[in-house]
Amino acid sequence: MRGYSENNMADRKNIRQDRQPKDNIIFGRNPVTEALKSGRDIDKILILKGAAEGSVSKITALAKERGIPLVRTEKQALDRLTHGLNHQGVAAYVSAYSFPFFAQFRIRDKTIDDIIEKARQQSEEPLIVILDNLEDPHNLGAIMRTAECAGAHGVIIPKRNACGLTETVAKTSAGAIEYVPCVRVSNIVRTIEDLKGRGFWIAACDVGGAEYYNTDLTGKLAVVIGSEGEGISRLVKENCDFTVSMPMVGKITSLNASNAAAVLLYEIRKQRDGKR
Repeated sequence: MRGYSENNMADRKNIRQDRQPKDNIIFGRNPVTEALKSGRDIDKILILKGAAEGSVSKITALAKERGIPLVRTEKQALDRLTHGLNHQGVAAYVSAYSFPFFAQFRIRDKTIDDIIEKARQQSEEPLIVILDNLEDPHNLGAIMRTAECAGAHGVIIPKRNACGLTETVAKTSAGAIEYVPCVRVSNIVRTIEDLKGRGFWIAACDVGGAEYYNTDLTGKLAVVIGSEGEGISRLVKENCDFTVSMPMVGKITSLNASNAAAVLLYEIRKQRDGKR
């Protein structure tokens, strides 16, 4: 450790945090495009001078439609703004993603009824992802991205002791955060009981269950994914209807939460498409 004291380590951690982009900055072509399409408040968009056409042209067209200022800038300016991360020549100043923001403008209206209504509008049986105390924002963002791509209708997360909708989540979701209803609840167990009363089956993704590809995963379904270190809590698992597992034939006996969610959600997609 080369003699670093606790204070030295804290200082280094603070320096790393200072080098992270601010919460009112999003960057990358997909996140900026989806923010534009969703109607999110954007103050201005910075675009690299001489940037290739393609998705950049789409961004400029959408921005002009909404009357959002476009600023052509040098690579060094974008590098400084994003602290050297991969910006793909595009960055935007936006309203910061945080629960206080969503509580005022967006999350306040999101309920389980909203998720079910979304499924009804798509003429599908509802599919919900329940995250039990997930703490890693990268995992949450990745799961929301997969949920959007695989056709899940919403995500449920606890209000406490879990990751919130941070800017890291927004970036990792690659724009999916704009489309996947995310409902915060006070108690996961009570929420599961509520879903059962609405006719849902609740599947825990954990060890000791049936092989996921040999399990019927059609119909009204909620899938529970546990936290990175602890998995699904005991009370939550006890209130699930059944458990599904993935074969582990290597020396490592668990998958990353977002990887497990992706495998399971696409098995559900396959079964719903009649390819079981």
